[in-house]
Amino acid sequence: MTHLVPLAKEVDDDKVTPGVLGFIVFAVMALAVWGLMKSMNKHMRKVDFKDPESDTESAKESAKESASRS
Repeated sequence: MTHLVPLAKEVDDDKVTPGVLGFIVFAVMALAVWGLMKSMNKHMRKVDFKDPESDTESAKESAKESASRS
């Protein structure tokens, strides 16, 4: 292991580090979260957030207006 880290003065065999595998796993998870957020944004733009009660109220108001015109 010491030939892989020539700049280190002393390599502690008891020290646990994430290493390259840890970085790869973290990078994959970050890309997955980014993809999920992008997909969620796309789907949330398609959602209609109108309240059903306001739709019925506006329908009642338009019915009253049309009845008063007749």
